[in-house]
Amino acid sequence: MAATSGIRTRMLDRVPEAKVLPMRAVHVVELSGPDGLRLVDIPAPHRGDSLLLEVHAVGVRYADLLRSKGQYQERSEPPYVPFNEVSGVVVEAPDAGPFRRGERVAGIVNAAGAELATGPSEAFIRLPADMSFEEGAGAVMNYQTAIFGLEVRGRMAQGEAVLIHGAAGGTGTAALQVAKAAGAKTIAVVSTDAKAEIARRAGANHVLRSDGPWRDEAMALTEGRGVDLVWDPVGGDRVADTIRALAPLGRWVVIGFTGGPIPSVPLNRILLKNIDVVGAYFSGYTASHPDVAARLHSRLAALVDAGHVRPIVGSVHPIADAAEALRSLGERRAVGKVVIKVR
Repeated sequence: MAATSGIRTRMLDRVPEAKVLPMRAVHVVELSGPDGLRLVDIPAPHRGDSLLLEVHAVGVRYADLLRSKGQYQERSEPPYVPFNEVSGVVVEAPDAGPFRRGERVAGIVNAAGAELATGPSEAFIRLPADMSFEEGAGAVMNYQTAIFGLEVRGRMAQGEAVLIHGAAGGTGTAALQVAKAAGAKTIAVVSTDAKAEIARRAGANHVLRSDGPWRDEAMALTEGRGVDLVWDPVGGDRVADTIRALAPLGRWVVIGFTGGPIPSVPLNRILLKNIDVVGAYFSGYTASHPDVAARLHSRLAALVDAGHVRPIVGSVHPIADAAEALRSLGERRAVGKVVIKVR
């Protein structure tokens, strides 16, 4: 992804002045996936009543890849600045808000893929002193999604057996840590040895390979009963075995479909085992239940303060290589959280 020529935002040693213009930003100029990304110079955003952030790192999600192809539930028309997960340093903040200039924060904003970004104060959390900006870029969206999927939609309880598909990815590692914090028994399913190591670092109690007899192994780990809850961002050809691995009255939380086309579900098996198939679409739910967003934010802040949130950073890409960050997700090469380093 080639950078355009022109004036660049002045990098300051500490906290920048808010008047610096213009700034570098990633643009999706056409809905062709990673090939449609360009690095451009655009005017810095106007703060208004929002918090203005000097962006240090940006988190990349599979949803960003789908959006860049025009395949996501919420369509964005080009040109637009992609990405939503961000960490950095506060430049300016509302006087009545909780943050002050110079504080290190992480949050969820629109148009995060730039040197400066804006968002409401309630979209941010403070970063612990021992958490890097790269870790911070994966500390909000994935963990709120995990809390929502496991605790709200999945009704996870202490002592339950929770099976995590895609356990080495950004949402998978977050789900492992949220489940562990709740006292669940975690069973990770991954596709390679390298991903197995990432899942172990995230705290998995057991790690199974997706190219092996993982369903039989999961049944053995639960003494033949099956798992109580499945976290599934993969779908694909694992669906039948996922249903077989669930205990009677189990809950199957559907997060996404990184494994390929949206699969068909054998409803007779759902019926016979009294299984709940639960969708967990975070932004769709919080849009219609705005009070839940604040509850999830508070829950996340509590987990961060208690030391349960420790994002596993996989690859870190300079902002000029944002396209490669997306490709790593599309080609399923990514482990841990994929991050773009802005400065």
